[in-house]
Amino acid sequence: MSCCCEFQGCDKGAKVLGVIFDLDGTLLDTERASRGVLNEFLARYGKELDREKEDKKRWAKAKALPGANRLIKHFQKNGVPVALASNSLREYIDAKISYHKGWKESFSVILGSDQVKAGKPSPYLFEEAAKKMGLDAINCLVIEDSFYQHNPQNKVITDEEATVPPVLKPIVEVDHQPILWPYPNLHRYVWMAVECKRVGVKAANAAQMKIVAVPSEREADCNGLANVVLHSLLEFQPELWGLPPFDDWLDDTLPIEPIHLSGLYVTGCLEESTDNATLALPDQVVGLYLGWAKIDTDRKFKILASINLDFSCVSYKRIRVYLVDSNSDLKQKQKMQISLVGYIRTWDNKELSSTAFDKLEEYKSIARASLDLPSFTCL
Repeated sequence: MSCCCEFQGCDKGAKVLGVIFDLDGTLLDTERASRGVLNEFLARYGKELDREKEDKKRWAKAKALPGANRLIKHFQKNGVPVALASNSLREYIDAKISYHKGWKESFSVILGSDQVKAGKPSPYLFEEAAKKMGLDAINCLVIEDSFYQHNPQNKVITDEEATVPPVLKPIVEVDHQPILWPYPNLHRYVWMAVECKRVGVKAANAAQMKIVAVPSEREADCNGLANVVLHSLLEFQPELWGLPPFDDWLDDTLPIEPIHLSGLYVTGCLEESTDNATLALPDQVVGLYLGWAKIDTDRKFKILASINLDFSCVSYKRIRVYLVDSNSDLKQKQKMQISLVGYIRTWDNKELSSTAFDKLEEYKSIARASLDLPSFTCL
């Protein structure tokens, strides 16, 4: 199987005629929204949680992940059949996508785990989706967010296991919604992941479909069952699968839906201001971006932002900010708001640094020209 940087295209086997999406963690950032609800619940431990109310609140806050709207619209525009196959119940799927304009109409098939014999990791969801689209399984491409399996038993975690690093934290499920448990210091708790979403790629593989995995960065690995692993949907290249290519790049830059950040600018890096740093950015936001930084009411700067994985940080991310214009002057420690409005390239496991002067200047030149265009408006 291949990482995104190695994949050269799917030139063998049957032609891809339709695409099947997972929902949670693939198109929607429901995992971060769920974690926030769980934090609130535990903060008032011992009180009854109004789950119907909390479900509506967290689903309304769940945003489309970077590249999701772009990909859905692209397939609809080019007549590529798309389906939605989730381990959630059908009524929950309908509730989640109702907050996103045009999504329900874009999918020719929508299936929940309660509509088939068994959910993932069984292949039935994907097989039924293909059947309803009128396609053979070998003509389908599945886009999933992860390929880790759950523990099929209600295992009680020992004191030692309760202090494992965040990358190995267990998953719990609340009302069929898998949630990353954010409290490693609780001494004993139950691993409740009976139908964990970390099984999507295994299900697609069992259905003998082609697979693109876009996993959480804390789980990213190129040794799974997927044909290719991407950091985000922004990296997806339809032409590599025999599908119509995108036509929305402006020279070397892709306009994106704005991603807003705020924090403290310290020695060239943005330290995100949030009560829980893991909630500040979706896991799939990595790579080289361009945008605007705002220091106060009337000071704006063109910037490059290099967002790289760094597991030594509590947020797992290092956000390095480069001022595009040499005459810009910033203090070494001050509050900053950022709007990322364009995407240049994927993360390549190397942090862009001042030592790569020529490359840095090339990217600054790209950012400078792009940010003068109407498609990259400022905050």
